[in-house]
Amino acid sequence: MTTLPPDLSYERAAQQGGARFVYGVDEVGRGPWAGPVVACAARLIAPAPDGLTDSKKLSATKRAALVPKLEACCDFAFGEASVEEIDRLNIRQATHLAMRRAIEALATPPDHLLIDGHDTPAFVRCPYDTIIGGDGRSLSIAAASVLAKTRRDQGMVALAQQHPGYGWESNAGYGTAAHRAGLEKHGVTQHHRRSFAPIRKMLCNPG
Repeated sequence: MTTLPPDLSYERAAQQGGARFVYGVDEVGRGPWAGPVVACAARLIAPAPDGLTDSKKLSATKRAALVPKLEACCDFAFGEASVEEIDRLNIRQATHLAMRRAIEALATPPDHLLIDGHDTPAFVRCPYDTIIGGDGRSLSIAAASVLAKTRRDQGMVALAQQHPGYGWESNAGYGTAAHRAGLEKHGVTQHHRRSFAPIRKMLCNPG
């Protein structure tokens, strides 16, 4: 079955309902063992660049090429939740916090949100749609997806320079074999999520 590329159907439906400022919202980094969770809210103010789709379907090179084009055609903002906040709140609530910070950082407040997934953050006060697989269906969410993914990956590359040996420059903190080997050799850093089972198990059973 051929998968259709993302389009502006959801955005147009919201605008037909009276919305003027429709933003897509997505997050990156729920699953990694290390690093923050990053969210982005994005609104297209000019035509989307060719090839824009779910960030997971794009290579790092293609995402990097899209970023300056997205910066030129979008109103967007980022939000993050730290490892400490992830451990204190849990990953779901930390993800909502990152989304809230992204939305609150926007120059123009939204009057309609298109949120990737099925989970609605409690802080949302304007009309919204939750869209499962939204980063592959809505161009606004796809834009947020690419921008958030690129920003988080760049942050993990920077952390990898401070903490070599975990492979963060290539695995972005996910639980790969290289990351596991780094943990066994170098131990747990302050950037690891201690509430996540593999890290908690290592701390409870050192050596």
